[in-house]
Amino acid sequence: MRPAFYISDGTAITSEVFGHALLSLFPTEFEHHTISFVETIEKALEAKDKINAACKRTGQPALVFHTFVNHEIREIIDSCDGVIYNFLEHFVSPIEKEIGIAAKPKAHRTHSIHENSYDYRIDAVNYALANDDGSNISNYEDADIILVGVSRSGKTPSSLYLALQYGVKAANYPFTEEDLEDLRLPEFLKAHKKKIFGLTIDADRLMEIRDNRMANSRYSSARQCRMELREVEKLYKKEKIPFVNTTKFSVEEITAKILAETGLQRYKY
Repeated sequence: MRPAFYISDGTAITSEVFGHALLSLFPTEFEHHTISFVETIEKALEAKDKINAACKRTGQPALVFHTFVNHEIREIIDSCDGVIYNFLEHFVSPIEKEIGIAAKPKAHRTHSIHENSYDYRIDAVNYALANDDGSNISNYEDADIILVGVSRSGKTPSSLYLALQYGVKAANYPFTEEDLEDLRLPEFLKAHKKKIFGLTIDADRLMEIRDNRMANSRYSSARQCRMELREVEKLYKKEKIPFVNTTKFSVEEITAKILAETGLQRYKY
């Protein structure tokens, strides 16, 4: 299996994102290694040794994705036995030429506590935790979005991902049997209807998830899952609530679809 390294003098998140995105295009498996905070000559030499050892062990040159801004450290990594892909070097010069401004590289600038979005994201995470699973319905006026759906349809991970990645304050509320029997929104949700976004899921997948939580229960039965999903989708259509089926999507894809449909402002950078 060919080794792939994602290295940076910061978090290495950018290297990982770009590198994984590129390698996902190829129908083969890779041996992934991430080395972050390579901020000194000593750490750069250690990283180089790890790359060279992987090349020797596998008999294949490692693919090395990096985003170093320090020239000395970059030269050390570039001298390894791997094949180098320097994202910054590839894009910076053309952008400098286009916008007429010289780049001023600085370590940790991309993913640091000093970025403008940091406070938004921390506040949003605290909000999502305090308003998870209908535990608090008293401050929905502060929500950017309220995710609704039956239990185990993906509301909590989607709420937390929206908060952590995008600074979106997301509350979530699980519809109960009582809500679905009357096919109506609870009164406290009606005032915030424009903020509501629904999640649904295929019955077989819901059964599987619930069975892992409460095996052989009414909660995880085929009949119960199908009934709840049938009624919640009727409610979405009746109340004209936008919704997405989460069955075949990752949490990244679910939240991207939510953002695309709602147009919510992102606080990522």
